[in-house]
Amino acid sequence: MTDARAVRVEIGVESLGGVRIAEQAGAARVELCSGLTVGGLTPGPALIEAAVAAAGHTQVHVLIRPRPGDFRYTADEVALMRADVERVRAAGAHGVVVGVLDEDGHVDPAANTELLAAADDLEVTFHRAFDVCADPYAGFDQLLELGFTRLLTSGRQESVLDGASLIARMVSLSDGRIDVMACGGLRADNARRVIELTGTRDLHAAVRIPVPGRPQSDTEVSFAEFGVPTGFDHFATDADGVAALCEAARTSL
Repeated sequence: MTDARAVRVEIGVESLGGVRIAEQAGAARVELCSGLTVGGLTPGPALIEAAVAAAGHTQVHVLIRPRPGDFRYTADEVALMRADVERVRAAGAHGVVVGVLDEDGHVDPAANTELLAAADDLEVTFHRAFDVCADPYAGFDQLLELGFTRLLTSGRQESVLDGASLIARMVSLSDGRIDVMACGGLRADNARRVIELTGTRDLHAAVRIPVPGRPQSDTEVSFAEFGVPTGFDHFATDADGVAALCEAARTSL
């Protein structure tokens, strides 16, 4: 029987190596995506299939986000998202991560219903579009009515600790009908405090470190990932950081 008090950790990853790191550390789930620097985008089909094959006991939940920027999507974009959800389900993933707002910034019932229908029996997480929706309480009620499995939120703040009071309120309002998952600068050294302040049993973090770049030829052209420090090339999942976070979650209660 599953311990209802157990804290589940989800790791945001964008590589097969990241999936393996999360699985070895004992993470409950990965959120698989590409483009974490811009908040995450839908990963390619080959990576999805490889992640499902490599994940072991760790569930694979795939982000469905067709572009960077806001969460107000055209009909064409929603159709693409639905097709991606169907492909993810066919690939054997355990869940998808979606979120659509309407032109006024409210949770879009029609578009989200369409994506939920495409997901069928998969778990469906509503992502941090919630953190920029027009009304968090009306939005939360809409998510309950639509039947989402989970909500990912930083409490509408950059830092999970700054947003802890709203997260705690959402946990209380959920009454077991939806899992409220906390994120936003969450690491091993603050995990226990986040759990104490919010009452959540679900934590999410993309724990990454910069990878050093190799010597380049004498040119001004660079294809290093946006935001990496000088002399580095891209970010990768931090094995030590993930292991520490999972251990902190296991020993938090």
